[in-house]
Amino acid sequence: MMTKATICLWFDKDAKEAAEFYAATFPDSVVGAVHSAPADFPGGKQGDELTVEFTVLGIACIGLNGGPIFPHSEAFSFQVATDSQEETDRYWNAIVGNGGAESACGWCKDKWGLNWQITPRVLTEAMAQGGAVASRAFEAMMPMTKIDVAKIEAAVRGD
Repeated sequence: MMTKATICLWFDKDAKEAAEFYAATFPDSVVGAVHSAPADFPGGKQGDELTVEFTVLGIACIGLNGGPIFPHSEAFSFQVATDSQEETDRYWNAIVGNGGAESACGWCKDKWGLNWQITPRVLTEAMAQGGAVASRAFEAMMPMTKIDVAKIEAAVRGD
């Protein structure tokens, strides 16, 4: 699975559980090899699960069980483009419903503290148009937690 570039995600101690959740939730996602620590380390002991290779939506990742010293922050997030309200709801509800938390403007956080942007393409496309369309879509999005596709479409039309 090793590619030239891999995203390394630091977890406290449950990288494999997170990887399994991502693989069950998102297409083109799979859990690969799990490697044990060859010796004691600051976050654990010899034989503990140290790294987990996995992909999320085709993106190569390694989960590192390094202990609680470095928590996730909003400075890093996965942005997931969705094609419908149904797809938006499915991903949002999976993350939030599995111990996660809602945030603003299409952002949510999973139970491991990793941040996700569940972003309908209609919003991205409206923002790319610029001008009045982008302004209306942006104003419609600002009070939302999960993005409401119908409200964004209405804003794009000027309704």
